[in-house]
Amino acid sequence: MGPGTDAATYQGKLGNGFCQENEIMLSIENKIEEEENDDDSSGQAKIARPPKNHSPMRHCISQAILADTFSSMECPSEIGLKSSSKDSGFQPKFRSGSCSEIGPKPYMEDEYICVDNLSEHLSTPNGFPPGAFYGVFDGHGGVDAASFTRKNMLKFITEDFDFPNGVKRSVKNAFAKADHALADAKNLDRSSGTTALTAIILGRTMIIANAGDSRAVLGKRGRAIELSKDHKPNCTSERIRIEKLGGTIYDGYLNGQLSVARALGDWHMKGSKGSKHPLSSEPELEEIALTEEDEFLIIGCDGLWDVMSSQYAVTIVRKELMMHNDPEKCCRELVREALKRNTCDNLTVVVVCFSSNPPPRIQIPKSHKRRSISAEGLDLLKGVLGNA
Repeated sequence: MGPGTDAATYQGKLGNGFCQENEIMLSIENKIEEEENDDDSSGQAKIARPPKNHSPMRHCISQAILADTFSSMECPSEIGLKSSSKDSGFQPKFRSGSCSEIGPKPYMEDEYICVDNLSEHLSTPNGFPPGAFYGVFDGHGGVDAASFTRKNMLKFITEDFDFPNGVKRSVKNAFAKADHALADAKNLDRSSGTTALTAIILGRTMIIANAGDSRAVLGKRGRAIELSKDHKPNCTSERIRIEKLGGTIYDGYLNGQLSVARALGDWHMKGSKGSKHPLSSEPELEEIALTEEDEFLIIGCDGLWDVMSSQYAVTIVRKELMMHNDPEKCCRELVREALKRNTCDNLTVVVVCFSSNPPPRIQIPKSHKRRSISAEGLDLLKGVLGNA
């Protein structure tokens, strides 16, 4: 993820005693805040506080503020937020756009897949729930592994014994099957590998599966909710796992060779099938129930996230959808922005909308909190104004 940009507020100091008056005014404001805190502790309901059941694991602050966007759209992103829905009648309608560019690299190794109508794609009976499937695959060491995985991952999932009643098991089995198939394929380069990030949706249930450093981000009323974790070798949990299995990390690279901790393929690094390797192909899964607040999903390879925060990407997509309601144009705008920020990698982005309508304008409720000042503070304020 690209580094955030800290915006420091410029505070100028004036002469003729104004610095001292500023200090006095600050003390008055502190008194007001103390009294407001006392009001809050008296049992009254607090306004506009984040829900306590949202426990963010990681925060991302947008790197820039777009014009004409609301301040509520610039919230810290959260990982793995499970949606709890009161509107159980909500049925998402899937539509998607994509954009894939070679970027500054001499060759293209990214692949992606978009299936907006899963039942039509699979020719399933009418009773099959409405669904969709999306994926991005960031190849390395050639395009063989990424291309093979794109062509076969959905088939491996839907042909699994547990599908559709045990979708999570089917997805995990499909990742393992794809990894082993890459080892057995005679016409593919064994040194080729790929990250894999997939999203399968059945009805309102969405399951994200990730192995590698691509990322899935949910746009939820302007907030960025990260649904996957970047599997970098320097990540604490990945480092512990790697070192337990005898692997090493040199300058952020697994065994000095690979900048990701999980990937499919790369059998020149894994050795024999059936044994655990420092380079894992096991995906991490995240399941959520979609609600009306969940507006769109962004899935992209690390070429995007290396130069852009999750929140900034959500802010761009939401603003674009409110203007033209076209997910394809949103993807092109994200890629254009990443190129302007000098990304060093291929760029692949998919945007999935869950409604046929554009996102609604966010209404920020006015605070009706009573503000007061003590007699002591009022006297102090009168003194300052009288001497001005």
